[in-house]
Amino acid sequence: MSVRVCIAGVTGWTGKSVAEAVIGSDDFELVGAVARKSAGIPVSEALECNLTSDITIVSEVHDALKVPTDVLIDYTHPTVVKQHVIAAIQAGSAAVIGTSGLMASDFQEINEEAQKQQVGVISAGNFSITAALLKHFSGIAAKYIPHWEIVDMASAGKPDAPSGTAQELSEYLGEVAQNELAVAIPDTIGAVNARGATVGGAQVHSIRLPSYVISVESIFGLPEERLSIRHDAGSSAQPYVGGTLLAAKEAPERIGLIRGLDTLLFS
Repeated sequence: MSVRVCIAGVTGWTGKSVAEAVIGSDDFELVGAVARKSAGIPVSEALECNLTSDITIVSEVHDALKVPTDVLIDYTHPTVVKQHVIAAIQAGSAAVIGTSGLMASDFQEINEEAQKQQVGVISAGNFSITAALLKHFSGIAAKYIPHWEIVDMASAGKPDAPSGTAQELSEYLGEVAQNELAVAIPDTIGAVNARGATVGGAQVHSIRLPSYVISVESIFGLPEERLSIRHDAGSSAQPYVGGTLLAAKEAPERIGLIRGLDTLLFS
């Protein structure tokens, strides 16, 4: 049987590509679509694609979830994603979180609710396969190199910092090993903020400039040598589609929160 999917943020940069893949797939069925500015418009018209769907876009997730749904895929905004996911969980639907900007406390609340309702939630700061490899390889490096920092680069208009990719990476590395600093951050002479934000025990530096889409680099250092592992994304959302659909297949079979596409790929 096909997986019944509702997409929040269906007309957005990533949501549009995911929706087109869902409509064109025999493994999924689009049963709901959410986008406030496009409410009342048929999905096919809003996406301006040749694929056929009889779904009409609604403005609120709770309205879309009135139709039986196996999984909610959310690519909306950091200010609303948690309430969307909680609504899905309480409706008995699994969820896939592609929106960045959630904090550790948000994930804890989501996991507690998912465990309570016995449904699955899969979240990734980046659903790209190569970004998952960045995280996986960085975890290996952290076991042997006790000094690292992370540089997070994104477009000038990206409102959240660090990116979900960088935050997830930094928190993960903090679980793998203890990062060692030669000078404690509070002991910095000058502008302490110049050392970046401490996330998961490491410093994360966020750059927001035109010409970037999403780039994340983990930098590891030892005396007289340095290792850099970097992921760069292009202007298309296509890299995130495959990982999102993989998570959408897996989420209804899980219970509780799983963070990171790499967890599905490598554990």
